[in-house]
Amino acid sequence: MQEIGFIFIVFIAIIGFFMFMYFVPVGLWITAIFAGVKVTIGELIGMRIRKVPPSVIVNSLITATKAGLQVTTRELETHYLAGGNVPNVIRALISADKANINLSFKQATAIDLAGRDVFEAVQISVNPKVINTPKVAAVAADGIQLIAIARVTVRASIQQLVGGAGEETILARVGEGIVTSIGSAKSHKEVLENPDKISKLVLSRGLDAGTAFEILSIDIADVDVGANIGAKLQTDQAAADLKVAEAKAEERRAMAVAVEQEMKAKAQEARAKVIEAEAEIPKSIAQAFVNGNLGVMDYYKMQNVQADTEMRQSISGSGKSNQPNTQK
Repeated sequence: MQEIGFIFIVFIAIIGFFMFMYFVPVGLWITAIFAGVKVTIGELIGMRIRKVPPSVIVNSLITATKAGLQVTTRELETHYLAGGNVPNVIRALISADKANINLSFKQATAIDLAGRDVFEAVQISVNPKVINTPKVAAVAADGIQLIAIARVTVRASIQQLVGGAGEETILARVGEGIVTSIGSAKSHKEVLENPDKISKLVLSRGLDAGTAFEILSIDIADVDVGANIGAKLQTDQAAADLKVAEAKAEERRAMAVAVEQEMKAKAQEARAKVIEAEAEIPKSIAQAFVNGNLGVMDYYKMQNVQADTEMRQSISGSGKSNQPNTQK
């Protein structure tokens, strides 16, 4: 029983030792003392309770102190609890200090919490970044399409990193400027001869206003000749005009056919009225006989006149039909 009790006490002692070392990072405290950083055991225990890694805070504080920066553990803890990247902020502050860039701890933490990489921003401010635009197609006044690619050299503007527009806005504005510059050229040959006119015009428009960058230069890397858009548009317009003309001609033809059919219908209607009127003649003759207005001899004379007229018409028609044969 005594051996079991002794083993239990040793086990509890080991667990207690590791828990003590966890909540009281003595090794980290000793490191801070030798590095010349004042950090108390109570502050380290408080970091553990607040779920802040003491190693992150203390190592960042040591790095900042050795670089000559004035920061406190409270400021670093506050930034960590706010979701910031403490080591990245310290690296950015050191890099800005060495490059003589005015960057305060408050600005750095604000940039970091805004979602931007503050250390990369400082590097771009020291070493400008080159952004390649995608292919931008534009049409000159003579209808020839040109495809241009530009290289934009930018430098980060520390003061506008919070709330400033990003690279996408720069690319969009540069593309818009290229399209405007090419479109204002009278001939595509002018652009091919002097591509620097595009960069000068685009650069003079102040495209970096409201962005997180400062445009240093815009260089046209390549200009290619594309399709003849003007000729294509004229061809398409001619084809469209031809279709319109064909449609109007078809409309007129349909109207003519409709008028012809209407005239045929009117002719049929007139013939029907003639036949109807001729059908009334026998009735009128019979009525004239009844009323005594027409005699038998008068009727025979009328029949003779009709027969004579039909004979004359028959002879006249046969004579016309025989004329071609006599000429042969």
